[in-house]
Amino acid sequence: MSSVFAFAAPSEGAPLERTTIERREPGSLDVVIDVAYAGICHSDIHTVRGDWGAQRYPLVPGHEIAGTVRAVGSEVTRFAVGDRVGVGCLVNSCGECTSCTVGDQQHCEKGATGTYGAIDRDGSVTQGGYSQQIVVTEDFVLRIPDAIALDRAAPLLCAGITTYSPLRHWNAGPGTRVAVVGLGGLGHMAVQIARAMGADVTVLSQTLAKAEDGLRLGAHRYLATSDPSTFRDNKRAFDLIINTVSAQIPVDDYLSLLDINGAMVCLGAPPEALSFDALRLINGRRSLAGSNIGGIAETQEMLDFCAEHNLASEIELIDADEINEAYRRVLASDVRFRFVIDAATLEQTNV
Repeated sequence: MSSVFAFAAPSEGAPLERTTIERREPGSLDVVIDVAYAGICHSDIHTVRGDWGAQRYPLVPGHEIAGTVRAVGSEVTRFAVGDRVGVGCLVNSCGECTSCTVGDQQHCEKGATGTYGAIDRDGSVTQGGYSQQIVVTEDFVLRIPDAIALDRAAPLLCAGITTYSPLRHWNAGPGTRVAVVGLGGLGHMAVQIARAMGADVTVLSQTLAKAEDGLRLGAHRYLATSDPSTFRDNKRAFDLIINTVSAQIPVDDYLSLLDINGAMVCLGAPPEALSFDALRLINGRRSLAGSNIGGIAETQEMLDFCAEHNLASEIELIDADEINEAYRRVLASDVRFRFVIDAATLEQTNV
């Protein structure tokens, strides 16, 4: 076991604080990673606050992890010391069920092991990337291409794959009209990826406050949903809507924007159930769907795609002692577009 500095939530609703955690001794198939950067995802905040169920504390969040390999187990074949690597939302799965065998580890029938807040193979609670180091089995480590800076690569391990996966699954590309709801951490990646895939891209946001950013990132147009004309003038205007917000929205109004056979895919999970009129689906043979992250192979595909097309997350780099303030700002939608923690400051912080 090795002791490393980390930032953890000591209890539900409490501010995160500096602590030390123990990382397991690496096994023959393990990769030891020195964490360089860790993105702050809205899911981190929901989890440590207990919004999605009771947690085991203290809990170190963070599933957008970028760093370099410090050591490898004797049977590791794909990675070597010094390699640039990443870890996303998963650190293990059963490897045997139908989902795992086709590369959809995120849908493991026995329950995939999350990067934090899950029960690890040794019976301990997994602890995430707000830490100096992490030990992960080789099959769940991703290679970060040289073309992507490590700090800007970190959010791709969640925000990137969460948006890439549905765009790929629903065949976004030339001739496809894609609308992205929200231009936050997920939305700004969805815009870049959809544009790189060749789709016609529109951002649907409450206001035009981020219009300049949206157009710069690749959107062809930017519409305000607070303007009634947006829904009135754009009926059947889209083939695919990627909904990135974790809030209540008037689902029926958005479904009316879909053309025949169109699909609206929800990536965010609002605290209350969404409601809709089934006739909106029936009358246009439309679909209302959801999508999680992707599997390991698809996540690597996403990283390679982003490198090929010069895509990365837009970030604000922070020191570890700014984490709690960053949480406050995320909740206030005051970030463009992802906070990333400089892990080198974990030991130096005075908090």
